[in-house]
Amino acid sequence: MDSEALRKYSALHPKPAGLTLQYGTAGFRTKAEQLDHIVFRMGLLAVLRSKAVTATIGIMVTASHNPEEDNGVKLVDPLGEMLHPSWEEYATQLANAEERDLQKVITEICQKAAVNLHKDASVFIGRDTRPSSEKLSQSVIDGIQVLGGQYHDYGLVTTPQLHYMVCCQNTQGQYGKATLEGYYEKLSKAFMELIKQSHCSGESQRHLKIDCANGIGALKLSEMKTYFPQEVLIHIYNDGTKEKLNHLCGADFVKVHQKPPGGLDMKPNERCCSFDGDADRIVYYYKDTAGHFHLIDGDKIATLISIFLKELLAKVKQNFKMAVVQTAYANGNSTRYLQETLKVPVHCVKTGVKHLHHKAQEFDVGVYFEANGHGTVLFSKAAETKIRQLVKEEKDDEKREAAKMLENMIDLINQTVGDAVSDMLVIEAILALKGLTVQQWDALYTDLPNRLLKVQVADRRVIDTTDAERRALTPPGLQEKIDALVKKYKLSRAFVRPSGTEDVVRIYAEADTQENADALAHEVSLAVFHLAGGKGAPPQP
Repeated sequence: MDSEALRKYSALHPKPAGLTLQYGTAGFRTKAEQLDHIVFRMGLLAVLRSKAVTATIGIMVTASHNPEEDNGVKLVDPLGEMLHPSWEEYATQLANAEERDLQKVITEICQKAAVNLHKDASVFIGRDTRPSSEKLSQSVIDGIQVLGGQYHDYGLVTTPQLHYMVCCQNTQGQYGKATLEGYYEKLSKAFMELIKQSHCSGESQRHLKIDCANGIGALKLSEMKTYFPQEVLIHIYNDGTKEKLNHLCGADFVKVHQKPPGGLDMKPNERCCSFDGDADRIVYYYKDTAGHFHLIDGDKIATLISIFLKELLAKVKQNFKMAVVQTAYANGNSTRYLQETLKVPVHCVKTGVKHLHHKAQEFDVGVYFEANGHGTVLFSKAAETKIRQLVKEEKDDEKREAAKMLENMIDLINQTVGDAVSDMLVIEAILALKGLTVQQWDALYTDLPNRLLKVQVADRRVIDTTDAERRALTPPGLQEKIDALVKKYKLSRAFVRPSGTEDVVRIYAEADTQENADALAHEVSLAVFHLAGGKGAPPQP
């Protein structure tokens, strides 16, 4: 390690006094002007991680659905998955080290993680369309070069595209070609193969309006348009030419406010969807003839995909284990529909993509989506091998056709991470193949009315939870109080959990009517305020 170069470059990316940040599920995220030293140091860390695992590591500069003035950075592990938890700690240590201790911290990480500094290192870099992203990715490059790493800068890409590139590179091309063309070709080919088998030809079926949150999704979808067949008519809105990123638009806005985004004119019964700022989340929605807005969130997306996959798996007659993974935020009626009507096992895990992804890996076919629209499907190596073998060797026509569809689904789905572009194509293919309108999809089940609230507390750590965050262990008496409140309402449940990023406690409640869901959420928020050290005035109904 060249101490002189490290000192010199570190001084060009100084750490503001007194600033400490934590590497969480989304990496680091804060105001863009506070990030320069962080991204430089994540360039250093990516080189160390690459040397430790002898593989290419990814670095994405994005703050996803946050406002345009924020930015962030996260690392991507060799198979396109999120950074290993033990390295999240190293990231936090390195980010918060004082400049004079930087070399010491690097040496400590090398010792703890058995990093051989003489090995080669390779890093892939991507960034979103924020005004601050280009300069920040230059700082990443400084960090990579100080420790002698090689890099490939993909420039403007969606977050899932970078995950895909890293996975392609480290599987020696088995997962696909590590180029944007490779990504577009793989997805569009699988999509076209799938919809070839659809018998519905209604023109209206194929029209889709897409709100791209004024972000990277618009650029990449425009590039991909040329790969689609004529029948696919996608109309891009909020393409970033006029308005600010994520401002009054995007998947997060639509989900939270339960209303259509600005900049998109909806006519009754038109199919519409929204990506988030870095295109790893998607939600669908439409307006009925009475003008009511209907949101189709991650739970309903998971349900549609599960119906389709379950039918195909039944046709190939293999003993594949399929399951759906949800968090406590999943609507109670989605869980009920999956378990009771579809007869698919459902598992509940702690909030956060890494927990869902990890659990989904336990099955031959693991479907996971968060209610916010982030999700994907994982196929076990054994299942994938068997399906590809059936396509080649199966004599029975029906079995072979079903296997062929499954094979195309495997190729269409981005298994590394939730991907709005890939998920959109999966949904569009299923709707076409099943001849479903957006209203019929929505009518599979009716969401239970629910309410999300948050309560400011002095210290979020006073709340400790168990049972995938569905029950509170501390403070004493809180869970008993919640249980008593829940008993007052029909079809009700409620849970509380500390925020991962700020001193607030998040509350979720659902019940048979919106009025009851609101009342229950309010009563639980008062219990949290009084028992868990609420700050300021008590919550008002």
